[in-house]
Formats: sequence, structure tokens, C-alpha cells
Amino acid sequence: ELIGKNFAELDFLGVENISKIVDLFGDAITKGETIPITLLELKRKDGSSFFAEVSTKMIKKNGEVEGILSILRDVTERKKAEEKIKASLKEKEVLLREIHHRVKNNLQIISSLLSLQSRYFRDSQYTEMFKESRNRIRSMALIHEKLYQSEDMANIDSAEYIKTLVHELIRSYRVDPDRVRIKIEVEDVSLGVETAIPCGLIINELLSNSLKYAFPDNKGEITVGLHSVDGITELTVSDNGVGIPDTIDLKNVETLGLRLVTILAEGQLHGAIDLIRKKGTEVRITFRG
Repeated sequence: ELIGKNFAELDFLGVENISKIVDLFGDAITKGETIPITLLELKRKDGSSFFAEVSTKMIKKNGEVEGILSILRDVTERKKAEEKIKASLKEKEVLLREIHHRVKNNLQIISSLLSLQSRYFRDSQYTEMFKESRNRIRSMALIHEKLYQSEDMANIDSAEYIKTLVHELIRSYRVDPDRVRIKIEVEDVSLGVETAIPCGLIINELLSNSLKYAFPDNKGEITVGLHSVDGITELTVSDNGVGIPDTIDLKNVETLGLRLVTILAEGQLHGAIDLIRKKGTEVRITFRG
């Protein structure tokens, strides 16, 4: 039925495809270019639509083009399956985004309840304990907020997350930025949820510790760093303050914050933790991933 007909007379190609196909064939003949596999929506004899994958090749003899061979494969079912998968993934993405949003909201409610409860304490020790717990919860809530806002809900932008986390702690401890300077040296490292949460909690504990104890005269510098080389990630928090006393061992420390750092570094990140007492204090954590 098609023998002898001109391209323009091939109804099954559809008017919208004719010029596209002619241009492809024209480039192939004049420029000697390979025609890429193309997906077209075509028409059957009964008028219904179907999707065809078109593979085209030049037929040459003695270097001259004698014709064009095109093979059309009906891929309608595959196309439908792909669309179904895309719709399913979109539905799951919306659901996952909503879960992150609700988790964030619930964590923020818990943080607010702790804040309200702390107002009833007269003992500053208990007030401080509640503040520390609130900051830990905020660091986790912030991860879910970043994932909710991110296009990639499997990983978060570590630089943006750490900057926001540091800003929250500065506000919580009412730090004077003119006296205590905080440097953030973070590479473009993507963190999954299972890594971001312990990293966020570790930064929260170490930065809080420096803000509270490193500078008796409320003047100094803190650096938060995150780098990755050949699959090994290094997280560091350092200050140029008075330093941690030699009597303190991170593996046997009694304070909850520093114990938590060791537990998270070794138990959650499966990494190594080093305490460096040089020109202040530096805690370095290395882990795979």
C-alpha cells in the first residue's frame, strides 16, 4: 500500500512528523550523519495512535547513497509501562515529601513543648539541659525541612544544611559575631539521611561545647569543616580556645554531649574519632561514604 508513495502521502506518519523526518534524512544524506533512534507517535489505519521506535540506516553502494532503510518497532506497551512507572514514582515522591514535612512539624512541636516547659524551671542547670535537648531536636528537624524543600529527597545539600544549623546555634547561644567568628569550610558533599542526622547531631554537640567553654573572654574562632576524598569523608570542628583538659578522654567522658559524639561517630557512621589538642581543640571524624 505504501510502494511508490511520496513522504507527504504517508498518512500514518502524521503531518507534524513529516518535516522532522525529512530533515533527519536530509542531514544523513548531505552530511553523512548517523540518524539517531527516534520515538514517534504515529497513526494506524483505523486512526488510533501508537508509539514507534524508528531505527534508520543509509544503504550505500560504491560510497553513494542508494536508499534509506527504516525499521519501525511498535513500543506502545513499553511507553505505557514507562508512563505508569513515572506516575507511580511521582505519587511516591509526593508521599515522601509529605512524610518529611510531617516529621519536621512534629519535631518542631516537641522542640516548642520543651521550650515552654523550660520556662517553669528555676534551676539554670535544668534550663540548660532542656535547651541542649531542644537544639538536638532542631538539628534533626532541619534535615527533614531541607529534604522536603530539595528536588533530591535522598540527599541534602550539606553546605546549606550546616550553614543553617550553625546560624540556629548562634541564635540559641546569643553569640556576638564580632567577638566569636565561625568559619564554615564545607565542600559540595551530598549526605543521605542516615549520614546527615548523625553528622548534624555531632556538629550540634561540638559547636555547642566550643561556644560554652572554649572562650572565657567570649572571643575566638571556630571552624566547621566537611570534606570528601576518594570515598572518605572527614568532618572537623575546631576552635582556638582554652582547649579540652588532658584529663578528659572522649571514650570515657561523663558528659552526655561528648559521649553522644563518640556514639554517633563510631556506632552510626562507623568511623574513627580523633581529639587533637593543638592551639585549642579539634575533633576530627572520618568515615566512608
